[in-house]
Amino acid sequence: MNAAWNDGKDYYEDRTLKHRGKQTARRVPAPPELVALLDEHITTYKVPQAGRLFITRTGHSPGRPVSTTTYTRIWRQAREKVLTEAQQSSPLARVPYQLRHACVSLWLNAGVPPTQVAEWAGHSLHVLLKVYAKCIDGEEEQARRRVADALRGRVEARPNAASPSTKQDAALLTQDGDHDD
Repeated sequence: MNAAWNDGKDYYEDRTLKHRGKQTARRVPAPPELVALLDEHITTYKVPQAGRLFITRTGHSPGRPVSTTTYTRIWRQAREKVLTEAQQSSPLARVPYQLRHACVSLWLNAGVPPTQVAEWAGHSLHVLLKVYAKCIDGEEEQARRRVADALRGRVEARPNAASPSTKQDAALLTQDGDHDD
């Protein structure tokens, strides 16, 4: 944060999650590889009382959040190491915050119910669908297969699991064009 935008004491804003209390936490899924890396970080560096995992350890203000300048520099270096030249020149993950959007899109496209995605992301269902509707667009055929399977009593224990149905099954819903709006 620019010092001109605050009282001049800090270059960061210490705040809670939007529209949530100070002690509010949100549980989100994490792949085992990430959990292992975070466990290793916590074992090595411990978690300070403030609860932030990544803080400054040296310099003018140890124990403070990592500055925007620092994490932006490190992010650029990471992009250079893992992305192709074409990807680096694209907007792909240009800033770390874009990973949040990529994650929510991944969850939706993986078939996680929007209500669960909204909870994990900290969105209302309305906001989730407004922001990410284009991400889940184009899944009409899969949705029709699910409905056809449900009507035939072939619903799996998990409704988002892949089904053995075919295009022919989905076509039952639009037979004679009567129900295809």
